[in-house]
Amino acid sequence: MLNTYFRVIVGFMVLLSVLLTVYVNPNWMWFTVFIGVNLIQSAFTKWCLLETILQKLGVKKGEASGCSVPNINKNRSN
Repeated sequence: MLNTYFRVIVGFMVLLSVLLTVYVNPNWMWFTVFIGVNLIQSAFTKWCLLETILQKLGVKKGEASGCSVPNINKNRSN
């Protein structure tokens, strides 16, 4: 469940920052850059502020969803 909330929020923030860049001020592109850099650093550090905030709000990690790839070896007998 956490993964779903995370993807929706980050996707919304990217779309919002692009719209703000186009219609308000080109400097809003820095917000898009910040989001991208944060995603890259979280891949290496395994820590993301948004994930911490969502967990404190009570969102459970739960099962994988959306784009998860099923483990085909789990059901295979040798």
